[in-house]
Amino acid sequence: MNTILSPQALTNKRVIKPKRGLVAIDFAELWRYRELFVFLTWRNIIVRYKQAAVGIVWVLVRPIMAVIVSTVIFGKLAKLPSDGLPYPLLVFTALLPWQFFASSLTAASSSVVAEQGMVTKIYFPRLIIPASAILASMVDLLISFVVFIGLMIWYNMVPTLAVLWLPFFFLLAFFASCGISMWTSALNVKYRDVRAIVPYMLQFGFYISPVAYTSSIVPEKWRLLYSLNPMVGVIESFRWALLGQKVPFNFPNLILSAAIILVIFVSGVYYFKRMERTFADVI
Repeated sequence: MNTILSPQALTNKRVIKPKRGLVAIDFAELWRYRELFVFLTWRNIIVRYKQAAVGIVWVLVRPIMAVIVSTVIFGKLAKLPSDGLPYPLLVFTALLPWQFFASSLTAASSSVVAEQGMVTKIYFPRLIIPASAILASMVDLLISFVVFIGLMIWYNMVPTLAVLWLPFFFLLAFFASCGISMWTSALNVKYRDVRAIVPYMLQFGFYISPVAYTSSIVPEKWRLLYSLNPMVGVIESFRWALLGQKVPFNFPNLILSAAIILVIFVSGVYYFKRMERTFADVI
């Protein structure tokens, strides 16, 4: 038997429409779905290590191996300058923000496609999906930071008051990860090639970022172009905050990186919110 809805029932139906305009983030809506946000973040953390044979040990092995390889190849063989700093310490301070950025981008880029079962069946702010993947990557950062503290003790180095700026510099790395992840996760829904391109982007980004070297080796005529990489200012600022006066503070690079990150973040969120209404149809 067919059911005929009365005009009053049709009037009382709730229609969910995406917000439009430049201010596309509905913070009140995100707060209402905070339990789902926490659940997805916690699930991403568990899944990351559950099926690994040595579990969380991989988080320690990865930065340590990167430091060893970089020290041997760039420090010993290529003899790149370390500006008077122990080379392993120079590399590790850069790996903290870089590995957080790389792991966040890798996880978030394919996150929407991975959650296609939820996307096609129920409504919730899709912004939660890549954001939860990025927050899960903070666990790796915290564990790597413990290793870094041990390395500081080994080299008898004590941070200065500049370390108080570290939370601000971390926010820059976080927003850089969010902005680019919003672009790649939305594009990956329509163009699945994006997932394959991201590792190559990160490999290229590693070499054009001052991870295994300092920015002082970049010729003066290329400095401005080099500084357009937003991670340059972030990495240099991390080094200054953690190693103090032994690393000069490059304020112009920090301002340029912050401005570029702001543009990437705003445009990334706007593009993601614009495309999310088509996710269920395309995915």
